Amino acid sequence: MPITGSCHCGATKFEIDFTPETATQCNCSFCTKRGALWAYGDPDQFRLLTPIEYARAYARSADNKHYFCPTCGCTTFSDNPDYSAFASGDWAAAEASFDPAKRRISVNLWVLDDFDITALPVTHVDGKSGW
Repeated sequence: MPITGSCHCGATKFEIDFTPETATQCNCSFCTKRGALWAYGDPDQFRLLTPIEYARAYARSADNKHYFCPTCGCTTFSDNPDYSAFASGDWAAAEASFDPAKRRISVNLWVLDDFDITALPVTHVDGKSGW
């Protein structure tokens, strides 16, 4: 059964077809200032239920689109390249195999409806030093 998520005012709604098993907390400036805890899935496991026009994207580069509700300001999801290889800490190997065309959706766990994120183990990523 899909898990639904939404911003505070409900203008941006989505559902995911996976059950998050971990939460990722990144210490880069974007993630810390947004206060997000992330779960990751493939693009085909994510469905936006409201028109994309009801969300806005913040993008420091064309590859990274971080969506938020323009009405209430909640960070909802991101569409990014799959950076999972960088989590190993072997940056040279990750850069050698990196393909920006391979996408990954990040959902902010705090905006999931009826899902208890407090039981999830949290993985800490050092994005402050790495990015």
